[in-house]
Amino acid sequence: MNQEKMILLVEDNPDDEALTIRALKKNKILNDVMVARDGAEAVEILFGDSTKPDGKAPDLPQLVLLDLNLPKISGLEVLKQIRSNEKTRMLPVVILTTSTEDRDRMESYKLGVNSYIRKPVDFKQFSDAILQVGLYWLVLNEGPPHA
Repeated sequence: MNQEKMILLVEDNPDDEALTIRALKKNKILNDVMVARDGAEAVEILFGDSTKPDGKAPDLPQLVLLDLNLPKISGLEVLKQIRSNEKTRMLPVVILTTSTEDRDRMESYKLGVNSYIRKPVDFKQFSDAILQVGLYWLVLNEGPPHA
């Protein structure tokens, strides 16, 4: 498993989860994908006290693909927690949502989202959007140096 390039997909809709993974594979973005199916699971993955068998804390994903409309804890609340924690403050977060609400987009940017993408209905358009996200955030973008 290439932990350094792992993607955390936070998505409660099984169809959207499958489409996202299919689009990643179609575009030869072969990074490991960990899926959280609600906001609470995402928070547990990112901040849980669990440790790996070697006693180290779990590695952070390189990219979080975050839906807004999630059960248990909303996507905006997950984003707020990511940005308020020193360990995850600079983690790239891309919102992938069906929301057309300007207030969701505004609140996402106020909370520090890196990018906000409205999910296209058409698979080809969605696949193209995932390709661009993958190329930018996993290949071209150089994140901050590790402390």
